[in-house]
Amino acid sequence: MQTQPKKLLVRLPNWVGDVVMATPVLDCLRQNYPRAEITGLMKSYVRDVVEDGPWFDRIIDCNDKTAMGFREVTRAIRDLRPDMAILLPNSIRSALTVWLGRVKKIYGYRRSGRSLLLTGGPKPVRSGGRILPIPMVDYYMEICRWLGLRIPDVIKPSLFISESTQKKGEQLLDRYGIEPDDMVIGMNPGAKFGSSKCWPAEYFAMLAELLTKRFECKILLFTGPGEGDIAKSIIETSKAPIIDTFPDKVDLALLKPLIKRCRLLVTNDTGPRHYAVAFDVPVVALMGPTDPRYTASNLEKTIVLRRELDCSPCHKKICPYDHDCMRGILPEEALQGSEKLLTR
Repeated sequence: MQTQPKKLLVRLPNWVGDVVMATPVLDCLRQNYPRAEITGLMKSYVRDVVEDGPWFDRIIDCNDKTAMGFREVTRAIRDLRPDMAILLPNSIRSALTVWLGRVKKIYGYRRSGRSLLLTGGPKPVRSGGRILPIPMVDYYMEICRWLGLRIPDVIKPSLFISESTQKKGEQLLDRYGIEPDDMVIGMNPGAKFGSSKCWPAEYFAMLAELLTKRFECKILLFTGPGEGDIAKSIIETSKAPIIDTFPDKVDLALLKPLIKRCRLLVTNDTGPRHYAVAFDVPVVALMGPTDPRYTASNLEKTIVLRRELDCSPCHKKICPYDHDCMRGILPEEALQGSEKLLTR
C-alpha cells in the first residue's frame, strides 16, 4: 500500500451515472485512509449526488471548461496542497489541472496520452489493440487495486440522503397523493447524453397504461432540465394518470428519496438507473446506443432490454438512421420485464 496521505484529492467522473458507479471507490478510499482529509473535485452539477455521503471533508467545484475556470480550479488545488490525487476520469484535462496544482503524487489510468503527468496507475485492458469495455464499477476499482489497497468484499454503489432532503421528498410525495401502501413505479424518459438514448415518448405513454391496468400503481414521471417537452408528450398521449414531477424542478438531491420510494424504475440508460441500483430498486433498463458491458455489474434486480444491430453500440448522441435500437423495444416487452421484477 502507498504511504498514508494526509490530504487526498479525488477527481470524480463527469456523468451522474459514472459518479454513482464510482462510489465503491470512495468507500474503499475512506476505509483505507481513515485519517486523511479527503477532498472531492467534481462538476458542480454532481455535487447533489454525493455531498450527503461520508466520503468527503470538503468539495471543490471543477468547472474547468473555460480558461478562467481552469485557472480557478488549478489555484484552488494549489491552495489546498494535497499530497496525493486520484483521477477517475480519463482525460488529459483532469490530469493537467491536478499536475499544475502541484500535487506530489497523481494516480489514474495511464491512457489518453497523459502518462507523463501521472505518478502511476493501471493501464486499461486491451484486446486486438482496442480498450476492452468492462463494468465501470470494476474499472474504477482497479485504481485501488493497483495502489494495493484493501478491497471490500462487496463492491456495490451506495447513496445517502440527508434528513432535510428526505423530509422534502416525503412532503412532495404527500402532495402527489401517494400513500404508504401505494405501489409506485417511476419512469425516466430523458437522457442528458442525447436523444439516441431515449426510448420513444409514445412507448412510455403506452407502457404507463399497461402498468396501471396490470398493477393499479401510481406512475411518477422523472424529467430533468430541458426535458419538459418529453414529459408533456407522454402525459398528453397516455390515458393513464401520470404524476409529472417536472414542474417541481426536482434536482439530483431530491431525486434520491423519490426513486428510493419506487417499487420499480423503467428508465433509459442514464443516471437515475444507477440511483435505483444504489437503493436496491428493481430496474427495467432500456438500452440502445451504449455498450452494455460498461454497466454489466450489480444486475441482480435489473432487466436490460436491447436490440443487437449491426450499427450498435454506436455511442452517438443523435441517431443518424431510424433509431431502430430503441424503437425495436416494444412497450409489451417492457411490461413483461416489469412483471418479472415485481412478481419475484
